[in-house]
Amino acid sequence: MSPTGSTSSNGRLAVGLALFSLYVIWGSTYLAMRVAMDGFPPFTMAAIRFLVAGAVMLVIARLRGEAFPTLRQWRNALAIGTLLLAGGNGGVALAEQTVSSGLAALMVSAMPLWMALFAGLWGRWPATKDWIALVIGFGGILFLNLGSELRGSPGGVAALMVATAAWAFGSLWSRRLDLPKGTMAAGAEMAAAGPVLLIMSLVHGEHLPAVIPGRAVWALAYLVVFGSLVAYTAYLYLLARVPAPVASSYAYVNPIVALVLGAALAGERLPPALAVSLPLILTAVALVLRPAAAPVAVPVAATIRTPRPNRG
Repeated sequence: MSPTGSTSSNGRLAVGLALFSLYVIWGSTYLAMRVAMDGFPPFTMAAIRFLVAGAVMLVIARLRGEAFPTLRQWRNALAIGTLLLAGGNGGVALAEQTVSSGLAALMVSAMPLWMALFAGLWGRWPATKDWIALVIGFGGILFLNLGSELRGSPGGVAALMVATAAWAFGSLWSRRLDLPKGTMAAGAEMAAAGPVLLIMSLVHGEHLPAVIPGRAVWALAYLVVFGSLVAYTAYLYLLARVPAPVASSYAYVNPIVALVLGAALAGERLPPALAVSLPLILTAVALVLRPAAAPVAVPVAATIRTPRPNRG
């Protein structure tokens, strides 16, 4: 195999592993957040999570020789971290106080639609196959939401809508900003979002309980290591290398993982429509991940008309 082919193969493997980590790990974080909030208020939990993960990531990045962010890059990391982590993740944590983990994931699964809207406003509407995937995937999500308890929690729904829109806008905006490279980007965004979440916790009037259950501490540790250090880094990797619909395809799979884990470990009810919606969602993911057809190369010789012999 040529060096170019080997590099391309390694790149596809890295993208595949990154997508798998988002599909599985982020699907499990909805339940982990719910368990962590047995001992930590929502914004306090998120602040601890990202302050610890951000500090660890910054140290790792420096040990790898990555350049420390400039003042401009810190400012941009603060903007993106506020949108993705404080607004997006913090909003989901707030909503899970009144909405089950599985249904929170269902609401967040509308994120690809928000990304399509914001991308269009920037003049880059999705391709036809991506629009088809959006319609099919969103149809599957609507089936899953039939008869859910979301109607009884308007505050939770509002928080999830704001969180999803903030995450989508921040994801696309990050492509246009000067941000640190590699691991340093994840570390800077998490470290910058931590203080914002602390301010949000103070405004929200949060206080730690006298006794924090051990399982809440373990759930928070899981969120730090897997939800942030592993999965968030994988997400930033994908945002820099693949089209936005591919990077956001995890939003279709996360509800399935969250619903199954919520039912198995927390006694949450599985929607009856799961049997109908699951094939639709998987079809949408397959369409998004299907590579676009490469243009057919026309040989140069075929475009040159052969001169006709002079018969005069």
